[in-house]
Amino acid sequence: MTHNISSLIRSAVFVSDLERSSIFYRALGLTSVYFEGELDGPSTAAALKTPPTTTCRCRILRPEGRPNFGMIGLFELTPAQEAIPQGDGPPRLGEVALVLYATPIHAAVEAARAAGASWSPDPSLFVMAHRQQYEVCLRDPDGVLINLIDRPPAEQDRTTPVGG
Repeated sequence: MTHNISSLIRSAVFVSDLERSSIFYRALGLTSVYFEGELDGPSTAAALKTPPTTTCRCRILRPEGRPNFGMIGLFELTPAQEAIPQGDGPPRLGEVALVLYATPIHAAVEAARAAGASWSPDPSLFVMAHRQQYEVCLRDPDGVLINLIDRPPAEQDRTTPVGG
């Protein structure tokens, strides 16, 4: 049996403070709200295997004028669920990073710092055989790892492989 699959539609990030996280991701340029609201309690509990009384507020953000993929969904559960140990530095085994193109990268890093980045070193030049670019890994207010790459966001629409 075969099946079809889409590109990554969105990342679901479970946050401790929906408003604080929204400020952070909006500062990175995800300024358009795709969906916002409180999710159905029984459906939330069934899908996430949380207690039946769990409520979930969510806000799904994307860059203005962009298609409905590559979005970041922010989800705040009440009561708060057990938190994983917050990251405060380089990537850890098994950790996922949200990868975004941002230009100019130094302005994006300053915006992230002003909006509450919990860890944000300076960008450095990343050299590969086919290109070089500035990159940085930083963390959102809850410690989620984000990799910013100094490339025009329009490059996400390319369909040719790297080097093609």
